[in-house]
Formats: sequence, structure tokens, C-alpha cells
Amino acid sequence: MRNVLFLIVLFGHVSTLIAQESNMDNTEIARFKTMINGTSKATNTIQSNFTQYKHLDFLSSDIISQGKMAFKAPNMVKWEYIKPFEYSVIFKDDKLSINDSGTKSNVDLGNSALFKKLNELIINSVKGNLFQDSDFSMDYFKSPDYYKVIFIPRDEKIKSYIASFILFFEKENANVLEVKMVEPSKDFTRIVFTDRLINKPLDNEVFTN
Repeated sequence: MRNVLFLIVLFGHVSTLIAQESNMDNTEIARFKTMINGTSKATNTIQSNFTQYKHLDFLSSDIISQGKMAFKAPNMVKWEYIKPFEYSVIFKDDKLSINDSGTKSNVDLGNSALFKKLNELIINSVKGNLFQDSDFSMDYFKSPDYYKVIFIPRDEKIKSYIASFILFFEKENANVLEVKMVEPSKDFTRIVFTDRLINKPLDNEVFTN
């Protein structure tokens, strides 16, 4: 359960991306999906700083963490928290590796269908490529500054942990600007990406704890 909760805290107040939104029409949705799929297929590595905001209703302010994220196709992701604590998590080959300030542990995601699905959601969220997943209903929005898609899980097990994923995309190249995960309790987690590097050399040794 601790590991399920970590996956939830990782993803999932009003977004800092404030602009007037409107619904996309069918033509715009089709064009947007084509752009996303092209960007996703062309993305082999991602390196980015991130700031995570964890909103809990019983707290007067959000819990803020900062760190670095690395992705390498097809399925390696590392989240390295730097402030206010040191904590790293690696998803690799259906394995979850955790390094909590020197205390290490491993989880076999392949033994749990829920873990495996959540891992896929995290990887696809980083790449912005959830659009082929039949487990979601989707609503599409646009603004002068970004595109936004709200993903509502259809699977009841996932829905018990995640009420919705919300992804914000850059208008120009469809890279993910922000991921927001809303829990059934209405608490949520936002991860805002900055200083992103795409397709720069990334050694496999990065994905070790």
C-alpha cells in the first residue's frame, strides 16, 4: 500500500496555467492527437527539472518538492527528489526501485496488474501519450497558451485511487508542461516541468539506485 500511495503522490488550488479555455472541436482534436503521436514517437529521452505541489485539504498550504526527472525509451523513468529531502524512484523493466536517503528497496511491478497499469500511466504521462488507452474517457480544451486534456479512468480499481489525470501541453510542440492528478478525495498533486531537454544523450547508468 505504501508503494501504491507513492505512485499516487507522484502524480495528481487552481493551476498556475491560467487562461481562457474553450472546447476543441473534432477537427482540432484529430490534429492535436496527430501532433502528440508524432512528438511521442520522436521522443527517445527526456531530462527535466520539476516542482511538485501536493495539495491536501487539511493543510493551509501545498507541500512543495523539487527534483529532476529522466526518461529513456521505451520504459525507463527516474524521479530524483532533491528538496526538501533526498529520495529517488526508478521504474525499469517492470521493477520499482526506491532509494530513501540510502535505504533501498525494490518492488516487482509485474506481479501486480494495478502496479503495472499505474507504471504505464506514469510513463505515458511523461511522454504525453495516453490517447490510445481505452481505459479513459477524455475531454479536450485549448487556450491561447496551452492545450489541456482531462483523462477520466474507466477502470474501477484505478478510479478508486485516481479520479482524473489532467495534462497541459505546449502549443508549439506538444511537450507536456504540467501533470495534475486528482484523487477521489479531491486532494491533488501537480508536477510542473521546467528546463526540459529532449533527445539528449542519456546513459543507462542514470537509471540505477
